[in-house]
Amino acid sequence: MSVTEGRLKATVMDADQIRRSLSRIAHEIVERNRGVEGVVLVGVVSKGDVLAQRLAQILTTLEKSPVLFGRLDVTLHRDDLHLRPHDGHRSGSDLPDIGGKVVVLVDDVIHHGRTARAAMDALMDFGRPRAIQLAVLVDRGHRELPIRPDYVGKNVPTADSERIEVLMAEEDGIDQAVIVAG
Repeated sequence: MSVTEGRLKATVMDADQIRRSLSRIAHEIVERNRGVEGVVLVGVVSKGDVLAQRLAQILTTLEKSPVLFGRLDVTLHRDDLHLRPHDGHRSGSDLPDIGGKVVVLVDDVIHHGRTARAAMDALMDFGRPRAIQLAVLVDRGHRELPIRPDYVGKNVPTADSERIEVLMAEEDGIDQAVIVAG
């Protein structure tokens, strides 16, 4: 669903705020993990993978050491498949070796926590990481599962009827996070 299909309520992050948030998250990842050796970024399709790629570039520049990243499609691991229309255009998963690595799952928005849970389940199909950390650009609260991100770009309290849409230049031509009325 795009912004044009809902009612735009507010812009919560512009391109500069997104860039600064990703830079801060990258620094926090380095600090928490004492560098990037053994760290792999895995983005949840469809916006988390774009964010993971950007974070990998920032970390590679920051630490002068390549940081691997991949993409993870969690569709088949969701517990709400019966409630969602199946998107036949899913692009699938493409991950580097995650066995014994610190995997930083990257997603655009965390709400109930169900996508993060599905991502953890899906990740286990690809190996057994040493640890899993969670990075999100926007945390809107309303958790239904006991999942808390390790790295957050911005906390944005919303009504449950609203949604946050993250737009990325690579796919949407603009970097922006907006609240859309449901």
